[in-house]
Amino acid sequence: MKKLLALGISFIALNAQAAEGNTAISNESATPKILVAYYSWSGNTKQVAEAIHDKIGGDLFAIETVQTYPEEYRATTEQAKKEINEGFRPDLKTKVADIAQYDVIFLGSPNWWGTIAPAVSSFLESYDLNGKTVIPFITHGSGGVQNTVSTIKEQCQGCQISDNPWVGYSNTTTGLDAWLENLGYKVK
Repeated sequence: MKKLLALGISFIALNAQAAEGNTAISNESATPKILVAYYSWSGNTKQVAEAIHDKIGGDLFAIETVQTYPEEYRATTEQAKKEINEGFRPDLKTKVADIAQYDVIFLGSPNWWGTIAPAVSSFLESYDLNGKTVIPFITHGSGGVQNTVSTIKEQCQGCQISDNPWVGYSNTTTGLDAWLENLGYKVK
């Protein structure tokens, strides 16, 4: 009888441990680790990135280049055009310490000459993002989305790129809540 009682207690204890382990695993997978990474020359993309971060949490990361762009708009656009045409990748002065910890990366870029900023291309080429979900958000002065998302898809092989990017004029955050909720994120 004592052996049967001990066996029963052991069975109950093992089931309790297994249930706790399963709960921990399902809670971890239910809450993805989010990074909101962005490049911003004028501050527009930064403003949108901060709004996303404020609404859904995660970690905020500014993609910054070693060499800065000119302060004058026309000079910056000409430099950007040349860099894009030449496939130039600027050196980055900021690095994500442990990119492997993130499941979802909201990736922000201005639309420069119909595509993403060279700094964002440098970011994509700096990390192994294979298997990660990448959700683009794009700011623009009048160009819309153009080739920004297709460029991200080309440069981020093995990533799961959202086909539902947020695209906003200048620094507006109009529609951001609805977009995030449509993606399945609870907005604070």
